Amino acid sequence: MKHTFILLFLVAFAAAPAAAQGPWAEKMFKDGLNHDFGSVPRGAQLSHRFIITNIYAVRMEITAVKSGCGCVAATPVKRVLEPRESTSIDVTMDARRFVGPKTVGISVSVGPDFISTAQLRVSANSRADIVFNPGQVSFGTVTRGQSSSQVVDVEYAGVLDWQVTEVSAKELPVDLSLSELYRRPGQVGYRIRVTLKADAPVGALRGDLLLKTNDPTSPLLPVLVEGTIQSNLTVSPSTLSLGAVKIGAATARRVVIRGTKPFRVLGVEGLNEEIKLDPKPSETPSPVQVLSFQCVLSRAGEFKREIKIKTDLQEAPVVVTIDGSSAP
Repeated sequence: MKHTFILLFLVAFAAAPAAAQGPWAEKMFKDGLNHDFGSVPRGAQLSHRFIITNIYAVRMEITAVKSGCGCVAATPVKRVLEPRESTSIDVTMDARRFVGPKTVGISVSVGPDFISTAQLRVSANSRADIVFNPGQVSFGTVTRGQSSSQVVDVEYAGVLDWQVTEVSAKELPVDLSLSELYRRPGQVGYRIRVTLKADAPVGALRGDLLLKTNDPTSPLLPVLVEGTIQSNLTVSPSTLSLGAVKIGAATARRVVIRGTKPFRVLGVEGLNEEIKLDPKPSETPSPVQVLSFQCVLSRAGEFKREIKIKTDLQEAPVVVTIDGSSAP
């Protein structure tokens, strides 16, 4: 049935006038197949996300993604898409690798039963008169609550009385400072200091700073910011599986919570007659806390409960899921 359906919609595409139809995979990119970064400094690291949506009634798989140049990398965030599900093709372009205008094609093949290939394109003009050093802000992996700073030097050499008038961070959790390092005939240098905020949310960090200039050909220059914010607490395992147990039978499970410094467990939410904590958490601060849960299921069927563990190390609780099933 699945193969028959795919064949039917492919036949329907083939029956349409060739001039009006491109590869059917291109229809999955509703926001367009092309992106122009415009004029950018030499050394800039550029990024763009092409959104791909499975508009068909069967599961689709991104089978291959190929870039036409080593200066461009393209990666699908997810390869298998259910009907109406979306993901992105994340593209980065390295302006250190070329000077002047550059257009690069990216082939995205979708299948796997019948293959169709969409052709994406990214373009940029790498200006030799403006240079970023380094080409992006990379924080690496930072524990939440810790501050981290990076600098980017911006240099211009040309005939303009070139100025950076403003730096904005959009919605990125960073503080910014801009200082002029030097100014002499035909040359000017700036330094941008980017400081990660201590309350930056846990997870992947990715976005652009925007430099506003007085250059009419490049009024806005992007600076890529990347990093990963990790929690100052980790829990293992995050899911406690009880498996299939008998009603009334006691089952013990435990979790280990590790912190970046000694901490105390202040409370546990989600406990009841079926899920109890025994023994109570230690009141002595420690970088490692072990919690033991005693589980006695009282009803037949599937079981799932979310436990929230509060500590004095972070405001957000640590979440543990307990699941299983019970029968007489």
